[in-house]
Amino acid sequence: MENFGSENKKINLFIADNNDENRVELISYFKGLQKYNIAGQSRDGFETLEFLKKNPVDVLIMDIVLSGLDGFEFIEKAKKTLQNKLPKIIITSCLSHSGFVNKALSLGVSYFMIKPIETKVLDSRIFDVLGLSQTTDLKQTNFKSMKTKVVEEKISNVFITVGIPAHIKGYQFLREAIKLAIEKPEIINSITKRLYPSIAEKFETSSSKVERAIRHAIEVAWNRGKIENINNIFGIKVYNQNEKPTNGEFIALVADKMLMEGFD
Repeated sequence: MENFGSENKKINLFIADNNDENRVELISYFKGLQKYNIAGQSRDGFETLEFLKKNPVDVLIMDIVLSGLDGFEFIEKAKKTLQNKLPKIIITSCLSHSGFVNKALSLGVSYFMIKPIETKVLDSRIFDVLGLSQTTDLKQTNFKSMKTKVVEEKISNVFITVGIPAHIKGYQFLREAIKLAIEKPEIINSITKRLYPSIAEKFETSSSKVERAIRHAIEVAWNRGKIENINNIFGIKVYNQNEKPTNGEFIALVADKMLMEGFD
């Protein structure tokens, strides 16, 4: 394994983003970390491709929206022209529709992050996609904080896929419920006595409002007709249009999925 992060071997990053402010922010952040080298930057897909043909890059951080050649077109061309020189790709984008996420992952993107992103979390994802572990002196956040961010991103991706919009109150309550079920699986057996009251206390509301908001979030997903996406997530046909899970069933299903993926 290469000794990334040392004086002799830094991680070469290329930042491709059509938004100048976002690009400058990322460059400024990673320039301040000893373990990284900014190999290049661009707002154009064609320029990015030409650069990668001639220069070694370990990780490409890019938006889908680029001038000249958009992110998806770029990846398709890069896979053909760069082949074994293709860097790991992390997409950061405001385009959060499940279709964009699924297409990116099907093209071989290592990670999809929805803007606005936290640079410290992106820092951690870079090490993840390279298969590296960060030593204590290289960590930017503690382990518990990083694990929480991973769980939140995974849950958010599930919500995007099934069609639960981020602007409704049930989104936050449901995400918190799943996190609690991951941390304390037994709490799913005490929804009304422990789960709802815990969420209500955190958000300064009532248990009944928490229950109704979560139920509404699940109903929104069903009304949007994303049942097939839900079945695809769990790998089996769990529900059809006429079958809607209870709050507890849905929370347990997503929590179990997270735990099976190693987020316990």
